[in-house]
This record gives sequence, structure tokens and C-alpha cells, in this order.
Amino acid sequence: MSDEEREEKELDLSSAEVVTKYKTAAEIVNKALKLVISECKPKTKIVDICEKGDSYIREQTGNVYKNVKRKIERGVAFPTCISVNNVVCHFSPLASDEAVFEEGDILKIDMACHIDGFIAAVAHTHVLQEGPITGRAADVIAAANTAAEVALRLVRPGKKNKDVTEAIQKVAAAYDCKIVEGVLSHQMKQFVIDGNKVVLSLFNPDTRVEEAEFEENEVYAIDIVTSTGDGKPKLLDEKQTTIYKRAVDKSYHLKMKASRFIFSEISQKFPIMPFSARALEEKRARLGLVECVNHELLQPYPVLHEKPGDYVAHIKFTVLLMPNGSDRVTSHPLQEMQPTKSIDDPDIKAWLALGTKTKKKGGGKKKKGKKGDKVDESVEAEPMDSTNGATPQD
Repeated sequence: MSDEEREEKELDLSSAEVVTKYKTAAEIVNKALKLVISECKPKTKIVDICEKGDSYIREQTGNVYKNVKRKIERGVAFPTCISVNNVVCHFSPLASDEAVFEEGDILKIDMACHIDGFIAAVAHTHVLQEGPITGRAADVIAAANTAAEVALRLVRPGKKNKDVTEAIQKVAAAYDCKIVEGVLSHQMKQFVIDGNKVVLSLFNPDTRVEEAEFEENEVYAIDIVTSTGDGKPKLLDEKQTTIYKRAVDKSYHLKMKASRFIFSEISQKFPIMPFSARALEEKRARLGLVECVNHELLQPYPVLHEKPGDYVAHIKFTVLLMPNGSDRVTSHPLQEMQPTKSIDDPDIKAWLALGTKTKKKGGGKKKKGKKGDKVDESVEAEPMDSTNGATPQD
């Protein structure tokens, strides 16, 4: 096969090398998440911990695939964000920001890493306190986690995106929480963090997506955000936005010198993946980014807020749809939870009882499950409720 033919052939999980790159990226981002959680302490500056997460990913990815013939891009695929309490997402402040953590804060940590454009993304919710998480904070985290466990079992070949949307809404309602609107789970491909196949978190007249069926050898970032509020977050201050992604299909002749300078720097350093404005010179960036965004050369990732006092939780994981079943490659164990609600819904219990691994027919003499697939019972989950604490992670 010539290099050109190889370029044209879309690389997916049918290649063992691609699977290895996804799993290497996942191992690094899981360790980065663990590091970030260990560093989040009361009175620590949020920006310092975001920077530690990004630095760790850059350093670790720099240590792999060093001695290969073809130069392999690798590094941060989404900057470390730590959104606190009623802040929903994308909070990754500039170096000059003085915001710190406080005891009892609910932190949503969101980050991603890539090796050769193969992306592993993760988000996790952590509460800055000792001992079990109780009350509505436990409900909202349990809702996100149980919804993630259900989604893991429904994102499988033959199922449709709408099946997942319906299920996660039902799970959130069981904990008397809302799924936050506007959050999308995307298929991921090489150098594409937001592919065309999409799972809505919430059916909404304003957001339409094409019905799609999951297929073997696809990769998804399943993204679930729950809230004790109304689930309709607002943009309060555009100045809080610090994460952008270059819109590769747009062009415009920028008028301001500062804008041209910044856009040139972005095109060289961050041609495809989202980046933080922290990586740019702050004063010049502030001036130049506005014109770039106004003319759609950059896609902003706004910082959204629920109402003060609302609790918000975020779980995101990367799943590889392998021939032998779904392989969740990014996660972190939760703290002990004592939610106020219990799951009694038979549909939710049935979804959680599904396995994530399937074996092809003829592989042994165990009893057949539905449609002849054999289910690996070791990967059942239990609902997280007032009786059984945290759900085990895969």
C-alpha cells in the first residue's frame, strides 16, 4: 500500500496500532486526572491546577512515540478545565486570575489527550471534602454516574443515538435532577474531537441531530452533565471564555495587526485541537481573539452557569466499540456517595444489568444471551442509591 493510499484509508479500531494509540492516550489522561484531583485543595489557585494538568499531558505524551520514522503529533486535545459549583463547563482561567478552591466545592474536571490525533477524553466530578458525599450533591453526582453507566451499555452496534438520549433523561429524573441541555456526545476520529455522529443529552426543539446507529470500530466521547437546577445554563460573561478551536473551514482577512499576529500563532501552534488563551501572550490575545471570533475564524467554548446554589455534576468517558464489546478506556473512581434517592425503575435496572462485553457465537458452552450474544457478567453495574454507595467503575 502506498503512502497516499494509506492516507486515504480512514484509520479506525480495525488497526491494532490505532487501538494502542487510543489506549496510550487514555492511560495518560487517566493519570493526569488523578494528579489534578490530588492537587485540588482549599485555597489553591484554580489556574495553577489547570496548568499542572496540561503540563503533565504534554510531558507524558512527549515521552512516547519518540523514535518513529514519521513525526507523530501528540499532546493536549482539550485544555484542563475545572468548573466549580454552579459553573457548568469550560472554566480554565488565565494566568492573572486569582480564583481559588474552597472547602466543600464541587469540581467538574474536564480534559483530553491525543496521540497521533487519536483522542482520549475524560470528565469527573469531585467534592472537596472528607467523608461520604450526601444530600443533593450526592444525588446529582449519582445521576451523572448512573446515566454514564447506562449510556455505556447502550452505545453499542445496532442501537441508535436516540435510545441513549431517552435513557439518560430517565435516569436523571429518577434522582430528581435534570440533564443539562446543549451538551452533545460526539463520535471521535483521528484529529476530530467533534465528529458528525452525535448523541443529544436532551431532546430539545432547538437542537436537532440526525438519527444515527452505532457501528463496530467507532469511538465516542460520552458526555453527561446533570443539575439540581433547571438545566438551562446561561453565558454570564464573555470575558470568562478562554478556550477556542480554529474553524478550519472559514477564512477572512483580519484588519487588526494584533488579530493577524494571534491568528498566525494559533495556526502554527494549535491548527486543529482546542486550546487555552493562556498559551498566548495575554494582552495581545485579548485584543486579537475578539476579531477572530467575530468573523468565525475561532469557535469559542463559553463558560456557562446554572443559578447560584444549584449543584452540577459532569461525567465524560471515551468508549471504543470493539468487536468483542464496548471498552470504556477513561474513568476515575468516585468518592463514597449516599444519595437521597433509590432507583426502582425496572427499565433502568434492566439497562444496568446489560453486559458491555459480547463474545461471538461458538466460543464456548456458556448459555446464550439474547440474540446469541454471550454476556460477560463481570461488567454489570448497580444503580447508585441510598443503600449501596458508589457504583463500581469498569
